[in-house]
Amino acid sequence: MVRLFVFACFAWCSLSLVAQSNVIDEVVWVVGDEPIFKSDVEMTRIEGQTRGQTWEGNPYCVIPEQLAVQKLFLHQAELDSVEVTDSEVYQRVDLQLDMLVQNVGSREKLEEYYGKSMSQIRQQLYKMFRNDLMVSKVKSNLVAKVNATPTQVRRYFKDISEDSIPFIPTQYEAQIIVREPFVEQSEIDRVKAELRDYTERVNKGESLFSTLALMYSEDKGTAIRRGETGFMTRGQFVPEFSNVVFNLPDDKTVSKIFETEYGFHIAQLVEKRGDRINVRHILKRPRVSDDELMRCVNGLDTIADEIRRGVYKFDECVQHISQDKDTRNNYGIMVNTDEESERYGSSKFEIQEFPTEVAKNLVNLNIGEISKPFVMVNKNGKEVVAIVKLKNKINGHKATITEDYQILHSVLVEKLQNEKLENWIKEMQKTTYVKINDDWKNCEFRYPGWIK
Repeated sequence: MVRLFVFACFAWCSLSLVAQSNVIDEVVWVVGDEPIFKSDVEMTRIEGQTRGQTWEGNPYCVIPEQLAVQKLFLHQAELDSVEVTDSEVYQRVDLQLDMLVQNVGSREKLEEYYGKSMSQIRQQLYKMFRNDLMVSKVKSNLVAKVNATPTQVRRYFKDISEDSIPFIPTQYEAQIIVREPFVEQSEIDRVKAELRDYTERVNKGESLFSTLALMYSEDKGTAIRRGETGFMTRGQFVPEFSNVVFNLPDDKTVSKIFETEYGFHIAQLVEKRGDRINVRHILKRPRVSDDELMRCVNGLDTIADEIRRGVYKFDECVQHISQDKDTRNNYGIMVNTDEESERYGSSKFEIQEFPTEVAKNLVNLNIGEISKPFVMVNKNGKEVVAIVKLKNKINGHKATITEDYQILHSVLVEKLQNEKLENWIKEMQKTTYVKINDDWKNCEFRYPGWIK
């Protein structure tokens, strides 16, 4: 997401520079029936230079070829009727716009800086993010069935040179016990009173629900979109949320106050489309008092001491007292949930892949040791108290088939997927009309098939 933000910011800077120059734009490539303009190349070049990017070769050869490859994927998206929803795109658009407004100070300054209205900036972002999502989906479809058998992995590992064997950084396996501090009823009553006040202000016409969500909701992901979730299916919400919002009768009604694992909410319907719904909501979380937080810390400290003395076993305590639903039924073993990690779904983590507070308390433990209690914010945004036990530590090493099969499998699958995409591009070159301006032909292209 940060990469997309930087791209958006500097792409607009580039666009301003191109617009201010007196160079007459021209078509330098045509792929199918899609032109690539010199200004497209200049925008990409200036944006890359601003980020310190370098190209292996002449940028006026490399960049138009990259744009041409993107157009091949976008054409395939049309043929395959690949779709992305407006909610997918606008979630990114709204986030980028809010970040840019914060960066320059106001919407008016943003419009002045780029010489465009917010609607024009929004349209440019929409097109960019839509294309990015379309290309990603086409690539995912093309490589969806690419996999590697254990025999292929073993053969690959056996045949690669010693220098090519991946180095595996130190990995950790950890168990965790989590306790949620008691929340006083007076604090719950305070939160509910706030939500009732918001409801009354909306019903009386004193405030817009969207404005209150932007100002007061503690769900920061939706607050920047004025409370909107975007179009979602029933299964994409937690059940308690779905049960309320899918029964809202119209876009005027504000729901009753309801509770989920994230806190207390009120919601308002925006629009229904078939089995999908877009709603606004305001989330408020009750605060834990310092006294209750310390009471929870002391209680878990006592339990940790008794585990160290052998009175209880860590695994048994997990099942009886831990309130972390993701690990409670797995003896407290933490599992990597980062889908971009090679260790996704594994109990092995690099230290930086743990939540920050877990990493701080785990890194200096010896195998079998238990940390002191510490306070952390869980994935639901709530303050909790935890202890961790270092279950295992595997020092950094060259990958082996016995210890690191999953990583080697991922490396090979990625290699096969890249080969699949490379071959697809070469095949598409054979059947796609391509015309390159004579002044732009004298290049060593990555894919020589552009010029037939």
